[in-house]
Amino acid sequence: MLKKIISTTNEDDYAAEEPAAEPDAYAEPEAAQPSYGSSPSYPETSYSSSPSQMSRNILSSDVKIKGSISFGEELILDAAVEGEVNSDAGHLTVGENARVKGEIKTRAVIVYGKIDGNLTATERCELKADAEIVGDIRAGTLSIEEGAAFMGQSSVGAAAVASAKSGSSSSPSSSSPAK
Repeated sequence: MLKKIISTTNEDDYAAEEPAAEPDAYAEPEAAQPSYGSSPSYPETSYSSSPSQMSRNILSSDVKIKGSISFGEELILDAAVEGEVNSDAGHLTVGENARVKGEIKTRAVIVYGKIDGNLTATERCELKADAEIVGDIRAGTLSIEEGAAFMGQSSVGAAAVASAKSGSSSSPSSSSPAK
């Protein structure tokens, strides 16, 4: 009998305390997102994983790194990096202020900035209008917007991805110098 009285009282208390359709004055707007300095906002990607389920990491334009970077899910890189950037299953965004000197290996990449080195994307590689790449690209699919600068060789499709995964880093034409 005591349980019945307590549960009835609790239900009545909750019903009495709930305001009828009044908005919470202290609630933050749903669209509010944290601001990270003056870094530009990059559009959401259309990958198989939902962006809300992914862990987003950001390296802003005032960061300089010498060495290797590895990440798991998503990285927005707007920094200066001298070294390798690796992720077997991750999505990389190379921001407009980014300067990468080294090799990039990831699942998918969108490039707004500058890369001096080879790039391997097992699924998708997108070069946006202001992107500059000096190096070879291997990707499942490759998209290059008008205005992007790309100096190197590209291998696109399942065979390119398979050869990249097998560790074959040299193409037959790379043994002779380009003139």
